[in-house]
Amino acid sequence: MDPQTLFFWIFASITVLAAFMVITSRNPVHSALYLVLTFFSCAGIWLLLKSEFLAITLVLVYVGAVMVLFLFVVMMLDVNIDKLRQGFWKNFAVAGVVGMVILIELSLVLFHSFKGVRETDAPALPANYSNTKALGALIYTEYVLAFEVAAVILLVGMVAAIALTLRRRKDSKYFNPSEAVRTKAKDRLRIVKMPSTSARAVAAQAANTGGADSLDTQTSNAPAAGIVPGAVATRPPAPAPKAGGAA
Repeated sequence: MDPQTLFFWIFASITVLAAFMVITSRNPVHSALYLVLTFFSCAGIWLLLKSEFLAITLVLVYVGAVMVLFLFVVMMLDVNIDKLRQGFWKNFAVAGVVGMVILIELSLVLFHSFKGVRETDAPALPANYSNTKALGALIYTEYVLAFEVAAVILLVGMVAAIALTLRRRKDSKYFNPSEAVRTKAKDRLRIVKMPSTSARAVAAQAANTGGADSLDTQTSNAPAAGIVPGAVATRPPAPAPKAGGAA
């Protein structure tokens, strides 16, 4: 077995195992990390096929951008894992049948397309041949519509992910920078005029009304010296007698 075949089987085994862990892992973050490993293994297979541009594009675009976006969305959505596990085994039979049908279809397409194809059947390429240039010319000529549709789908996915992470939560504080910038000085502080009653006035009112219990209740909450905030008395205190007059 030559080294190229050995590396192919190593990368292929890692790819299949990591892809299996993506769909069987219970933690969504772990599934996303296994998907990153799958992309790296696929990039290694592309390198063995001498498609360096596709390999580096797979790492930069999918691992460096899309998977990072997936990780941020999964961590910010606060997914209820217990709720996701409900009904898994109930739908396992249907999912298994659908998976087997997809596997059979892909196998038939691959065997029909590559049956009997050998490495020597590949056309000889000149020394200055650039597969990146050929791929770019093919994308922007024959497959330009499919390329633009894929770009729009990715844009919609990014907008949806940002919209989901920017929603308001009841259990977290929310800060709106635009409202903070538009706030004026008069909106930050509001002065309210309230009548103040001293402890002596409260005692005089209680003596005039004859409410000893009310006096004890009101003076117990009042400080020894100072102003009692708020209007404590139900009616204004009686006026003090004038000097020299009868009480």
